[in-house]
Amino acid sequence: MTLNPPLRWGILGGAKIARTSVAPAIHSAIDNQLVALATTNESKKRGFISQYHGLTVHGSYEDLLSDDNVDAVYIPLPNDMHVPWTLKALKAGKHVLCEKPISLEAPQIDQLIAERDRTGRLAAEAFMVVHHPQWERVRELIAEGCIGNLTHVSGSFTYNNSSDPSNIRQKPEHGGGALYDIGVYPVVATRFVTRAEPVDVRAQLSYENGVDTTARVQLDFADFSLDFYCSMRMAGRQDMVFHGTDGWIRLEAPFNAGTYGDALVEIRSGQDRRIERFVRANQYQLMVEAFQRTVTDGEPFSCPLEFSRANQEVIDRIRNTK
Repeated sequence: MTLNPPLRWGILGGAKIARTSVAPAIHSAIDNQLVALATTNESKKRGFISQYHGLTVHGSYEDLLSDDNVDAVYIPLPNDMHVPWTLKALKAGKHVLCEKPISLEAPQIDQLIAERDRTGRLAAEAFMVVHHPQWERVRELIAEGCIGNLTHVSGSFTYNNSSDPSNIRQKPEHGGGALYDIGVYPVVATRFVTRAEPVDVRAQLSYENGVDTTARVQLDFADFSLDFYCSMRMAGRQDMVFHGTDGWIRLEAPFNAGTYGDALVEIRSGQDRRIERFVRANQYQLMVEAFQRTVTDGEPFSCPLEFSRANQEVIDRIRNTK
């Protein structure tokens, strides 16, 4: 039997999400290997080298994209840099996994789709949640009518970084704001579970220094509604509930499973209550392994650019609510 060589990864920049979540996921993922990093930050460079022996460190992003030992790149750069560097990576012949939001407006994704198709390389947005088995399970439960007809979804995702004005999420010129950072998750999770798109959007957004810090959102779908709030000015909380005619489903840690809390799905139907736990699943590692299987075996990816474009259309409509 012929074994496929590992997918060799490079990372553009030493952002926190790369250091704490995605680099370890690549390192642990089956048939994947972290081989390169591009950074000029000495402390970040030393941190990566100490953890990943044999890592090649490039002094520029362009040098990494020219590295023939790199098959795929992960992009955790500031939001406004996602589209241009995804395009550059595709043109350099690399597969691309880019942090969310992959773009700041939905039409920008069209050029990514075109370049993906032209080069034959995979480009995708790093929505790790759709690779977690708890979300696959919720989709199954909804589809099989476990809670009857779905009538309403509610959600929240918050944290408080008001004390750090230098944080990239506070800077409008780099695509900061609560919606781009965390508001995308209740939207993408609901769309993933239901395979439905909203028909009406209402929202109230609070702004500070040019970025949305809190959003209260109502989305109407054809057969159900979604209400959620997200904020960078509230204590950390996350929750998602799917309420039907015969019961409801709640996720304890819907977005940061394993760090915010244990991944568990609570199901109530009539007098019956049960809890399903997914404590060993690492959604970042599962995302990387799914990406590799798509590249190597052609397995469909759970979050293709078309799915991302539709999600960004919803975020655009929320942001443009008057």
